[in-house]
Amino acid sequence: MKVRQFFLLSIVLLAACTTAPTATSQPESQPSSTPEATETETVVAATEESAPTPRPTLGPDEWMTLPIVPEVTDTAREIYARGLAMGRDPNHFSKVGDCQTNTGFYLVDFDNEGAYSLGEYASLQDTIDYYEGSFSRTSLAMRDGYNVAAILTPLRADPKQCEKNENPIACEFRLHNPSIAIISLETNFSDRPADDYGKYMRQIIEYSIEQGVVPILATKGDNLEGDHSINAEIAEIAVEYDIPLWNLWAALQPLPNQGHSTELNDGFHLSFSRNFFDKPKNMLSGWPWRNLTALQALDAVRVGLQEQ
Repeated sequence: MKVRQFFLLSIVLLAACTTAPTATSQPESQPSSTPEATETETVVAATEESAPTPRPTLGPDEWMTLPIVPEVTDTAREIYARGLAMGRDPNHFSKVGDCQTNTGFYLVDFDNEGAYSLGEYASLQDTIDYYEGSFSRTSLAMRDGYNVAAILTPLRADPKQCEKNENPIACEFRLHNPSIAIISLETNFSDRPADDYGKYMRQIIEYSIEQGVVPILATKGDNLEGDHSINAEIAEIAVEYDIPLWNLWAALQPLPNQGHSTELNDGFHLSFSRNFFDKPKNMLSGWPWRNLTALQALDAVRVGLQEQ
């Protein structure tokens, strides 16, 4: 396919991501005769029972200066060791996310020889080989329209592959058996504040830790809420639980339009180029940097978890 044709196709596919970060992912109600609760009722009930009280750990804008690539702490090593003892597969990771995770542009190329070039980042090939198959896997915990609430809601799980009353992340962890989960949830819901986002994200993190899966939590590239409150909340959660943070936002800031598409001009979708990291023109776009820094984060965590 010619480059121009591929580029135009990429714009069309990017536009197919229909959920904006401030849009509502509408709860799916059940008939009154059935015992299942609505999505909102299910998640709110879980929140009231299990969400911890936030413990502030960062200054208001301190998250902006945090490293792009995380360092692994003893806490993460303990989670990993417990997961291995539970039978977690050290060669599997899972993707957890929304429309910008559920796309062929995100990490998939690393399972396809010739679809990427690492250039000066050639050492990352070891991590690509180590997690072969996970990059292109269609995770049961990612879908267009997912948000932090949907990940915890059985009503949003794939009915063909998931068990009754099993939510999307539990289903994915059961079927793929990962030792690591890259969590990139950029969409909030119903215009709710960052505190509500944090309540549900904390449940996702606590469940992952309980299951022996090391969470890598990602900041988002956009600021559609206008005050960076979601990224501040994401970073605070990472520090609070002492888990790896992949600061994608920081990686995008030096790029034209902060790595976002000027064609779509919505402040949400990233600008597109293929994952050829040795081509300077490609590296002016957001998507190569999202994939590169995700791979760098995964590499740092892989190596760090194996250190004693």
